Amino acid sequence: MFPSLEKGDRGDLQDALEYIPSRLRMSGPDEVQARVNALREQINYHNYRYYVLDDPEIPDVEYDRLLRELQSLEAKYSSLVTPDSPTQRVGAEPLKAFGEVQHELPMLSLANAFSEEELRAFDKRVRDLVDSDEAIEYAAEPKLDGLAISLLYRDGLLARGATRGNGIKGEDITQNVRTIHAVPLRLRGTGYPDLVEVRAEVYISKRDFEEFNARARKSGEKTFVNPRNAAAGSLRQLDPRLTAKRPLSIFCYGIGKIEGKNRPDRQSAILQQLRDWGLRVCPETEIVKGANGCLDYYRRIGERRPALPYDIDGVVYKVNRIDLQRQLGSVSRAPRWA
Repeated sequence: MFPSLEKGDRGDLQDALEYIPSRLRMSGPDEVQARVNALREQINYHNYRYYVLDDPEIPDVEYDRLLRELQSLEAKYSSLVTPDSPTQRVGAEPLKAFGEVQHELPMLSLANAFSEEELRAFDKRVRDLVDSDEAIEYAAEPKLDGLAISLLYRDGLLARGATRGNGIKGEDITQNVRTIHAVPLRLRGTGYPDLVEVRAEVYISKRDFEEFNARARKSGEKTFVNPRNAAAGSLRQLDPRLTAKRPLSIFCYGIGKIEGKNRPDRQSAILQQLRDWGLRVCPETEIVKGANGCLDYYRRIGERRPALPYDIDGVVYKVNRIDLQRQLGSVSRAPRWA
């Protein structure tokens, strides 16, 4: 697994200077800046391959060499350090308390259906409200048993992370979110919005949870009851260095507020946009039609549930067309379209 970026793991920065190629030790600022930029691009790419695609291209020792060289250059040329550098995931001082955050748009709850009849009634309400006799297209995905958060990006840079809280206000967990390697500090590509609020679920995989508890038992530390409690407790650590030691990951599932770019016209297109920006999206998402398609998806996911690498506590259906979502609107704190 790629190394963490905790201060305590970096070693003596003077000793680390040996990772700077000899040609750069007496180079001018332009050449050093170019090398720093190249290293960041390479490291971000390999982070993306490893933490988002789960498909690494290089061994850990090669990744570590790139990271050490970047750390060394930034130690020698401190003016080149930027907030979105891969070296800056951990390093903030512990907080005394979490600040309060008002979400750009409310993070709504979802209504529940506990039977086939209730699911069919939901589908009928949707068709009645949009006055359609045709089968409605839904985006279906597993409902992860994790913790909902929002990620605010300004000009492509991660500006804030917050818990869902009561849906209107949450807690500012920016420093802790920055420690999650699957969360890009800068969005991939170009042409991203001036502002975009990404909705995501933080979780710990079953395998990582078992390995974490095994290490905790071996060292006599506290173990967790289940992955959800572990994820929630990890995000609410006042010391981000402790959060960095927890094997947290995310799946992104939607967009809240967006400025400077048109919202895609379908939920499926939103998910693809998130992927294009380098954000993790659950690979089990599908587009289904009508109540029968929803029920078929539910049965198939139910059969596969024990083999999924993460815990789920249901499935989620969302009307795929955004114009129909707007037409359906919300009631209280729950959307009519999901």
